[in-house]
Amino acid sequence: MRRTLLSANAGSCDSDWRRLAANTTVEERRFSAASTTKMIAGSAHVRGTIPTHNLCFLGFGNVNRTLVRLLEDRRQELLDRYNIAFRITGIASRRLGWIADENGLDPNQCGAGTPARALLEATSNPGASRPIPEDINSWLTAARADVLFEATSLNVATGEPAISHIRASLDHGAHAITANKGPIVHAYRELRDLARAHGKKFLFESTVMDGAPIFSFFEQMPAIHLQGFHGILNSTTNVILSEMETGLTFDEALKKAQSLGIAETDATHDIDGWDAAVKTAALITVLMDTSDASGAAPIRLPAPAIRLEEIAREGIRDLTPQALRNARRDGWPFKLVCRAKRVGDRIEASVAPEKVLATSPMGKITGTSSYIFFETDIFPGLAITEENPGLYATAYGMLADFVRAVRD
Repeated sequence: MRRTLLSANAGSCDSDWRRLAANTTVEERRFSAASTTKMIAGSAHVRGTIPTHNLCFLGFGNVNRTLVRLLEDRRQELLDRYNIAFRITGIASRRLGWIADENGLDPNQCGAGTPARALLEATSNPGASRPIPEDINSWLTAARADVLFEATSLNVATGEPAISHIRASLDHGAHAITANKGPIVHAYRELRDLARAHGKKFLFESTVMDGAPIFSFFEQMPAIHLQGFHGILNSTTNVILSEMETGLTFDEALKKAQSLGIAETDATHDIDGWDAAVKTAALITVLMDTSDASGAAPIRLPAPAIRLEEIAREGIRDLTPQALRNARRDGWPFKLVCRAKRVGDRIEASVAPEKVLATSPMGKITGTSSYIFFETDIFPGLAITEENPGLYATAYGMLADFVRAVRD
């Protein structure tokens, strides 16, 4: 087996990994990975019609680690019910470098909860004769990628480098699945058309409301026209506002949200409304863009495009605990609300704190839950509520996109 990687720095690992390493040689682990791959490939060969898809993971933080675990948990079901077989052939991150093995990486060494440096140590092969991947193009080639799962950090200003990652994947001939909102806001039409030109899929269900089926939901409703929407799409601010209603200061509420793992160390994007604005822009760009994805002439309806700076944005920094408590007492609590609507041939959109009726659907949203209400020309109201999702919800959205991509 030939394996390629950028570096071979060994690091610390947890006690379970140490016990495994103590009782298993590197060669035995390589044999185990190869045996697993051969078993899957053998099954595909016997059935005659089931290809084994090579999966690559770019960005190996919580989302992609959880996705690996979910894929492993659903491996047999994907094979039995959907005729989908897969192997992991590429993992890359700033910390790990570019790891690739066309014959398969052992998934038990890269799932959620496995230390990244322990993975790097276990997959080290200094004697590999193949050139070490140095960028995404050589990595995709070395891994013979069929599907890329892109889960790098959001760049609000430009969407890079995620846009370039997805472009490289499609040019390579691999489906591109992302949880990153940046490429949708800054390069959706380009990437959509590029995917179509290559006969591949560019999918992004996990970018808004975790893995709840929003984009795929609208794909099932042909020739419907979205007139507008409103909702609560940022869980961090929802938690902070709820805590401030109990008497905590803004800083205390933020620290509590961070201690619970809900808010990032730098929560600026959430607090100042950027995350909600990016999600709003993504929904507008995909669901309210009436241009024909086939590249033909646009249909005779407005084909709006919106830039982030066109969305009126206000965060929650100026809200005081007293104002929040009074609003809750009066039955009209504050929520950070996203809105968009058609006005003639353009779209008006906003993100701002609003008082909402406590007994309304938005007023009942608490914790990390989300809610969105769509107005269409056929259905006056369609709503989706997501109750306190976790990482598995985001990972599931990417798994669902994977199934849709390879089955289509």
